[in-house]
Amino acid sequence: MHPTIIGLDLAKHVFQADGVDAAGKAVLRKKLRRSELIAFFAKLPSCVVGIEICDTAHYWGRELTALGHQVKLMPAAYVKPYVKRGKNDEADAEATCGAVTRADDAVCADQKCLAAIDPDATSYAVSVRATRAPCWSIRRAVSLPSLD
Repeated sequence: MHPTIIGLDLAKHVFQADGVDAAGKAVLRKKLRRSELIAFFAKLPSCVVGIEICDTAHYWGRELTALGHQVKLMPAAYVKPYVKRGKNDEADAEATCGAVTRADDAVCADQKCLAAIDPDATSYAVSVRATRAPCWSIRRAVSLPSLD
């Protein structure tokens, strides 16, 4: 049985994936190393992948979208109500999977929390950030007195 929804907890070295089928039954619980992640998702049929927003969530979202999966990013505040036990990678992956499946509940009624990855928008945002000078450097240059 293949999962239709996967919750993915991102970390530095070892990622945790938790998946359910169309009936909501858990069919996947797997630890994956960074080097194994793309190969693992390339073998799976297209599915919904929920990722809690963190530093690398957009990168992994673009990679998984390129493989044909639908990626939904959620802030930690929308995932936290679904954590059943202590804070660890397995519990976070399961909670992320649960938050994606219950997107219509009151906790996640605001559909903006489930933003799908748009590669054009994220690449534009990165290019704008890279070309802008930091505010503090402009303010400092203006506020320094001349040494004439």
